[in-house]
Amino acid sequence: MKIISKIFVLIIILQCSTALLFAQNDKKPPLTRVLFIMDASTSMEEYWQGSIKFSTARRILSELLDSLSQTDNYEYMEFALRAFGHQSQAPPEDCKDTRLEVPFAKDNIQDIEDCLNNMVPKGTTPIAYSLEQCADDFPDCDQCRNIIILITDGLERCGGDPCAISMALMKKGIVLKPYVLGIALDVDAGDILDCVGNYYDLKKPEEFKTSLNDVINQITHMTSVQVNLLDSNGKPTETDVVMSFHDNLSGSIRYNYIHTINKLGNPDTVYLDVLSTYNLKVHTIPPVYLDTIVLDPDTHNIIELDAPQGLLKVDIKGEDERNSNIKCIVRQTGFLETLYVLDADKSQKFITGLYDIEILTIPRIYKYAVKVAQSEETVIDVPQPGEVIINFSNPIYGSLMSENGDILTNLYDFKPGKMHYKFRLQPGYYNITYRESQHFKTGNSSEAGFRVRSGKTEILNL
Repeated sequence: MKIISKIFVLIIILQCSTALLFAQNDKKPPLTRVLFIMDASTSMEEYWQGSIKFSTARRILSELLDSLSQTDNYEYMEFALRAFGHQSQAPPEDCKDTRLEVPFAKDNIQDIEDCLNNMVPKGTTPIAYSLEQCADDFPDCDQCRNIIILITDGLERCGGDPCAISMALMKKGIVLKPYVLGIALDVDAGDILDCVGNYYDLKKPEEFKTSLNDVINQITHMTSVQVNLLDSNGKPTETDVVMSFHDNLSGSIRYNYIHTINKLGNPDTVYLDVLSTYNLKVHTIPPVYLDTIVLDPDTHNIIELDAPQGLLKVDIKGEDERNSNIKCIVRQTGFLETLYVLDADKSQKFITGLYDIEILTIPRIYKYAVKVAQSEETVIDVPQPGEVIINFSNPIYGSLMSENGDILTNLYDFKPGKMHYKFRLQPGYYNITYRESQHFKTGNSSEAGFRVRSGKTEILNL
């Protein structure tokens, strides 16, 4: 069986599910915590490109720390060091040989370098187990960016599955897609590492600088993003709606914004962390979505979604302030699910299309296949209700019904112990059929018909 050459640097980026903007809008940057995991297995004592691998790895880590310490956000950073393969001599293989050597703290670069200088490679390569354990190395923090950089020259030696561990942690919202930097790997080894994360194939030591600069840039910077909400004409004119950026794997919300058009008439720019792959939900009615958004840290990212909208309003005639208390159930035509509950007399934006409206007046009013068009207001006119006051002289059993020719529809069953009622009803004809509770024969039933007019009050004494 062909022996696959080992990788030299494997970088995996982990990150909490929530983060603040680094410096946007004068907000304090989130705390960025970088955990270095160093391979100190026996293979790290081998020579590569004229130097011992472990010495080269220490130099790379030192350069990483030095570069990070020179960034503008260094005061908002903490570092830690975990190692594996440095406690137990192999053989035999100790597949739990990993330990957090330097916990998270500020300004502890010298502590990390001192620890590495005293470390001697001698064990095996439990990559999967080390990754699993490192998830507990980060103290609880709701708004921290947790990053892991794993430096190794070897593939998994203990039967673990780094890809499965990486995917599980990503789905929990702890780990983002890994970054993999490898040296002198054949095609098969590169394919194996593709499932772990973004793979960089480093052939020579001098290539590390470019790749590490890319990693440092992504750790310490955000990238600009413009979201174009397109109208029916393909123009980015829609705005003033909430946008939620979710982590693609965990589903957790990273950012919430209200979309804005700036003074130049263009969608405003926001700044997002490039370490996430995003799913975007725009909270129009109904919502629109765009999944698996990968941001480019070197360009101004423009995201476009079709979000054409128009206005819908149910206009209850009359100046009675109680009209706004009437609710209207909105469904997309062809669907039974309630999409939205609209207050009467309120203009509300909806994505263009056809809607069925159930207006909760008494009796209810139904409008079907109501068209909402781009940048237009569709108004459903509803007559002003009238009012009826009903006084029974004795407790009764009975019902209030609407009357449409010979068709009666039950609207309300009276309560046996209540004798005084007030209703706001739509204009039309109504019927009350009742029997006083002191009588027990069906033949003792009575009925009364009446008419309701818009804005008028009827008083019935029965």
